[in-house]
Parts: sequence; C-alpha cells; structure tokens
Amino acid sequence: MLENEIFKIKTATEFQRLAIEVFRFQYENVRVYRNFCNLLNIKVSDVKTIKDIPFLPIQFFKSHKIIAENISEETIFTSSGTSGSITSKHHIANLKIYETSFLKAFEMQYGNPSNFVILALLPSYLEREGSSLIFMAEKLIEKNNNPHSGFYLYEMDALIEKLDALEKSGQKTLLIGVSYALLDLIEKRKFQLKNTIVMETGGMKGRRKEMIKEELHEILKKGFGVAKIHSEYGMTELLSQAYSVGDGIFNCPPWMKILTRDAEDALTYIFGKTGGINVVDLANIYSCAFIATQDLGKTFPDGSFEVLGRFDSSDIRGCNLMVF
Repeated sequence: MLENEIFKIKTATEFQRLAIEVFRFQYENVRVYRNFCNLLNIKVSDVKTIKDIPFLPIQFFKSHKIIAENISEETIFTSSGTSGSITSKHHIANLKIYETSFLKAFEMQYGNPSNFVILALLPSYLEREGSSLIFMAEKLIEKNNNPHSGFYLYEMDALIEKLDALEKSGQKTLLIGVSYALLDLIEKRKFQLKNTIVMETGGMKGRRKEMIKEELHEILKKGFGVAKIHSEYGMTELLSQAYSVGDGIFNCPPWMKILTRDAEDALTYIFGKTGGINVVDLANIYSCAFIATQDLGKTFPDGSFEVLGRFDSSDIRGCNLMVF
C-alpha cells in the first residue's frame, strides 16, 4: 500500500515515482481534486513528472470536503481564524499516518523526543478544538514521557520558573510557542538560555502586528539569549512539517517537497527567486497531496526553502477558484 511506501523514500527517483502514483490514486478517488484536474483539461496519461501535476489552491479546504470517496474521516482538523472568518477543514482518514509523519520528521531533525523536556506555549491553539498542532504536541509530550513536559496557556510566571529550573539543572529543553506568546514571555522576563531550543510556529493570530521573520527572530534571540531561533512550517491542510534550525531556512522530510510557482502564472515554475509555494505532501494520501499555498518563498538547490511572506490578495493569482 502507498501509505507503507512513502515513509521509506530515500531517493529523488522514488519520490517522483510515488508522487505520480499518489496523483493517480487521488485523481481516481478524490472527487474535488478530479473535478479540478478536469477543468484544467489535465489528462492522467500526460502526467509524467511532478511539474505536470496540478496543485489544488489551498482555499478549497475552506469550501469543499476533500477526502477519498467511500472513506470516513477519523477526525477533522480545523484552522485558526479571526472571528467570523471561514476556517479550513482537513478531513483525516487515518490519524496513524499523521503520527508517523510528524514523529519521523521530528526524529530526523532532533532525535528522540525523550531527549528533551518539551514545553508548549500555544494559547491560541489550546483555546479552540481541532488543532493539528496541539495533537502533534500532545503526542510528542506523550512520547517524551517526562514529568516536566507540558502545555502552558497564560501561566507565564510558572513557565519562567520552569525554564529557570531546567536551565539550572542543565536539562535539554524544547520550548515551542506561537510567536505572539513568545514575545509576551520575553517582555515579562529576559533570559540567557544555554540548554533550550526555542521554536516559533509563526503567526500573531490577530494578537499583535505581523512582522517579517528576520525582525521577529532578532527580537526573540535577544530576549531568550540564544544564537538561533528554530521554526516549524506546517499547516492544517498538511500532514507533514518542515523545520528550520536557524536563519529561516527550512528542510523537508523525504516525503515532502516544495516547488515555487510564478506569482502571476500558477502553472509556471520558477527557481531561485520569490514565488508562490506549492507543497507536495505525500502523507496527504487520502485528501490532496498537491497544494498551492498562499505563502511566498524561495527554493534552493539542496531542496531547502525560505518563507518570505504571503500573497496580498486573498485569492491565489492565476488560479480560478471553480465552484462545482
């Protein structure tokens, strides 16, 4: 089965072969994606490489149920949104695939979760249901099995006390937090952390003014007393994450790949300059593995990438958002 093969990918050739197989499976079994391909006059027999595969605009997760036919969802992940906004819904057929994806990706980048105390400062995610990030953090903490690990909502004093104690003991720690909450923390107290990785998950969630990554990371580095700020690139519509260990450069696990499209022509690919980010996430077997996001970025020869912002318009230019 495809779900057993994707996490064994080791070469670009294997990735390409499985991407084509997943495309064919989704064309046959995911009605929304099939209709999208048909409206673009895509012939399955003409799809020979990844760049021949149509990428579904991410907005479809707000307006359509995207899941393979005759398969029931095990759960539904939902995106965060401002009051009154339409949120994305990702219908998950098999949670085990998601668990395998994020555990393997984490281990590839950081090793066994049990090596760390994991502190999660994710208030805006904890305050709602259906967050894929909370599910991931819960499972990492569960695998971690350390009594000092846990979630923090607004208990900044307790978190400061915990960080101080862990730092004093020399314990390796991972602090993962939403950007605005990390800023709140260092406004309350400045640190000089020697044993802690600080990882931001991005987004101000309407709590603070958005800022460019370089500015955010400079403030966080000074506030936490660390040389690098790590980042996680993931979203409700994906079942895989890319990680940056500093300088805003992300690396994908072997079953995930980033391409960049021309901002004015969604069907033209560019390299080495800023374009719209298209994600191939083969863990998304039962929904859509080929997603055109609203993020702007740049890819590099080694497969790494940088996220540089978002489209100004709510629509991805060059993509018709068909209703069917």
